[in-house]
Amino acid sequence: MVRTDVQSVKQRFGIVGTSPLLDREIEKALLIAPTDLSVLIAGESGVGKESFPQIIHQNSIRKHGSYIAVNCGAIPEGTIDSELFGHEKGSFTGALGERKGYFEVANGGTIFLDEVGEMPMATQARLLRVLEYGEFIKVGSSKVQKTDVRIVAATNVDLHQAIRNGKFREDLYYRLNTVPIQIPPLRDRKEDIPLLFRKFAGDFAEKYRMPTVHLTDEARRVLVNYRWQGNIRELKNITERISIIEKDREISATVLKTYLVDPDMERLPVLVRDNDPKNFSSEREILYQVLFDMKKDVNELKKLVHDIMSGNVASQQAESNNTYHSIGVHDTLNVPVNVSATPLQTTKDEEEPCEADYEEEAMSLEEVEKEMIRKALERNNGRRRNAAQELKISERTLYRKIKEYGLE
Repeated sequence: MVRTDVQSVKQRFGIVGTSPLLDREIEKALLIAPTDLSVLIAGESGVGKESFPQIIHQNSIRKHGSYIAVNCGAIPEGTIDSELFGHEKGSFTGALGERKGYFEVANGGTIFLDEVGEMPMATQARLLRVLEYGEFIKVGSSKVQKTDVRIVAATNVDLHQAIRNGKFREDLYYRLNTVPIQIPPLRDRKEDIPLLFRKFAGDFAEKYRMPTVHLTDEARRVLVNYRWQGNIRELKNITERISIIEKDREISATVLKTYLVDPDMERLPVLVRDNDPKNFSSEREILYQVLFDMKKDVNELKKLVHDIMSGNVASQQAESNNTYHSIGVHDTLNVPVNVSATPLQTTKDEEEPCEADYEEEAMSLEEVEKEMIRKALERNNGRRRNAAQELKISERTLYRKIKEYGLE
């Protein structure tokens, strides 16, 4: 019976695959759906975690209630409490009226908290109160309100490590993790990789109105044995690029390899190494360090210019003295040699270029920040999670900065 339900769920939610690991997690979701237990969905980025909260909601007694998906990593830290719990008029600058939060709107339904590991500690304390007592307080209010909401959370970070680092509450972890669901990475579902490629190739052929691409047997083996760090999202992206770019609809292994990232190429230099004694707690500290390093480089350049100029003056003076002595006082040649001639003299400004000379080339704090983010995204092929780790900032902050600087 459950096996039949699994197949119908796959068809309904567009899940492709025959992996026993995936089927087991779908079965688990169906078994716990009728209950009101909190669920924590774990898995790497790009494995398709967003389908499971909908499976749970649609097969629960709350299916006629609201379903709200919230990306905790995309909401700025200063506004996430207002988004989740609402606020009163005048509770902060810009609060021109009262606002209902998601927990009030979704009363009687389900809330999916994606990237819950990015939630600020203060918000985690508020969420814990909802889980334990079904209560919350709006920002700027002292009135306790009740809500009946089922919480399904998802994360692609190691919450055990986050707890050890003091970035996630242990008590909240155990309340969320009443029933854990672990979505397997694509490399553990090798039998599903060709099926997914065929599905995506067909979708893009229809979308772009062109013949469907096919893989040779050798190319299929290459596809199956690739590591797929970006999981299903990466496979879909590569399939789309191949479908658009390649004129030959039969894809060989040689052609396919040009679209796959060499694992050795993924080990790119980062701005801050893990063993760096500097521990940057925010992107502003990174910018300060970059500006400090830039100033240090400028000072070293000034010193180098000064040393070069001083060396040239000394060498020219020595050359002039040698010329004077080589002529001799008894020689008939009357060649005036002035070792302190004007061309060899340097002014104070020439010896020590002032910082004003570099002002035109100086970048503002915002420009430096924007350039750092842009380059980090380029180095990580647009993978925001990897770029955030490289910059030592949260994904939530990176999303906000990308939107702020128009880097989307």
